[in-house]
Amino acid sequence: MARFKLTLEYDGSRFKGWQVQEDARSIQGQLIKAAKIVFETETVEVYGSGRTDAGVHALGQVAHIEVETKMPVKLMRQKLNDQLTHDINILSIDQAAQKFHARHDAVARSYVYHISRRRNAFGKHFMWWVKDPLNIDRMNAAAEYLVGMHDFKSFSNEKGTEKSSKVDLLQLKVVEKGDKLIVHVVASHFLWKMVRRIVGSLVEVGTGRIEPSKFKEWLEKPSIEPAKYTAPPGGLFLERVYFKGEKISTEFRTLL
Repeated sequence: MARFKLTLEYDGSRFKGWQVQEDARSIQGQLIKAAKIVFETETVEVYGSGRTDAGVHALGQVAHIEVETKMPVKLMRQKLNDQLTHDINILSIDQAAQKFHARHDAVARSYVYHISRRRNAFGKHFMWWVKDPLNIDRMNAAAEYLVGMHDFKSFSNEKGTEKSSKVDLLQLKVVEKGDKLIVHVVASHFLWKMVRRIVGSLVEVGTGRIEPSKFKEWLEKPSIEPAKYTAPPGGLFLERVYFKGEKISTEFRTLL
C-alpha cells in the first residue's frame, strides 16, 4: 500500500461540508467515490486536514489517501479529476511517507474571508455583502485582542466539556483590497464556527455597534453573544494547511 498527499480546491456551495454524511453530498464522499473507480477497489479511505462546513470553500485543502497502485502521480491526478465534478479540483498529488497524516501532521491552518462593500454579481456564494460602512482600523484593533493562546469558547459552537476550547491564534488581520475587505486568520487549529463568529463580530466592531474591547471581555468570560453575529459560510475559504518545517506566511491567496 502507498500513501499519497492530495492538495485540492473546491467550491463548497453545493456540498454539506467536507465530511461524509448519509444521504448528503460531501467533498470527502466525492473523493472516495472517484478513488473507488480509478483504483478499482471497494475499500478506500480519504482523510482531510480538517472539516469545512456546508457552503465553505477551499483554495488549498490537504488530504491523504492510501491505495494499492503503481500508477504515476501525474496520471493519478488526471484520472481522479476526470471522475470528479467541476466544483472539486485536485491541484497536486505527491507520494507521502507511510505515516503521513493530513490532520495529525498539520501544525497550522489559514483561512480567508471575503467581505464585499458593494453589491456584487458573485454574491453570497463567495462573499458577504455588508451594506454598512466598515472602519478597518477599529476591526484590526479588535483583532489584536485575539492573537495568542486563548480560550475561544465564546467564538465556538462546540458541544460538551471534554474538548478544549483553547487555540493558539497566530495571525489575524483585516486587509483592504479594492472594494473588498479580506480577513486573514492563521491558527494551530479551529473550533466549529470559530472563524465565522470572529468575522461577524469584527463586522459589528467595524460598524461601530460594539467596541473593540468587547473581544477582551469575551476571552476572559465566555459569552453566547458572538453566536448571533455569525457570518454566512459563503465568504469563507480554507486557504492553506501548514506542516512541520513550513514557515507561517503573512501572504495569502484569495479567489477574487
